[in-house]
Amino acid sequence: MTRSRARRPVFGDIRFLIGIVLVIASIAGVWFLVSTSRQTTPVLQATRTVVPGETISSADLQVVEVGLGALADSYVAPQDLEPGSVATRTLAKGELVPASAVGDASRSRTTTVVVNSTAIPAGVGPGTVVELWHTPLLKDGRTFDKPRILVGDATVATVAEADGMLSQNRTDVELVIDRAEVADVLTAITGGSVISIIPAGGGS
Repeated sequence: MTRSRARRPVFGDIRFLIGIVLVIASIAGVWFLVSTSRQTTPVLQATRTVVPGETISSADLQVVEVGLGALADSYVAPQDLEPGSVATRTLAKGELVPASAVGDASRSRTTTVVVNSTAIPAGVGPGTVVELWHTPLLKDGRTFDKPRILVGDATVATVAEADGMLSQNRTDVELVIDRAEVADVLTAITGGSVISIIPAGGGS
């Protein structure tokens, strides 16, 4: 009597095929990751600290090749920088330039103002975020009121020793502030207030 050959269960064949598909997918995924890691994209990198509202020029940047993969579109490529573009936040020296940190000058809400201070804390320089405090001069012209905060979030653009015989031990500091705060700062300066600069978080 001839015995019929036992048939392999269909379920076993399906599992075998699924296993092959998973192995192929795994190999393809590894190949894709290795291939992507080897690809580099030219993007812009800041060669100095650029403060908010400052125009970004080619002199402030260099082109670097970086493996960013899917994040490449989040950074500024050399051909994407528009003339007259400004920084919308501080760009540290050596930082890759994010697309979100570059904007149109006409839409900038910041400007700069120069204040004169007698005491600049160590370490304060371009890019440092500071608080601007003032001690108002009272009506008698001789005594001062209590110190109070004038601008809670300013960014230092430049620091330079003040000129003139009456400016000994004083420093001119160019600050980036919101345009809405300019009037208050100028009023404090012209009103004879003593201006103090404190690194952000240092005041109370």
